[in-house]
Amino acid sequence: MEKVLRMDESIFDMVSRHPEVIEIMVELGFKDIAKPGMLQTAGRFMTLSKGIKLKKMDLDTVKLAFERHGFEIMK
Repeated sequence: MEKVLRMDESIFDMVSRHPEVIEIMVELGFKDIAKPGMLQTAGRFMTLSKGIKLKKMDLDTVKLAFERHGFEIMK
């Protein structure tokens, strides 16, 4: 199975297909997504693109973290 994620895909959908995404996101500093209920609420409308902007993170840093875990990030 290919491990491809889209920047405009909801975090909920990403985690539904690839549960390990949550660990990678926490590692990157998105700690709130691991809180009970957050994935089912905010995770349904939050995307990777929105999260990067919200946390003022570097896109290349995020892409590298996912690539280290075997993922490819698509626009």
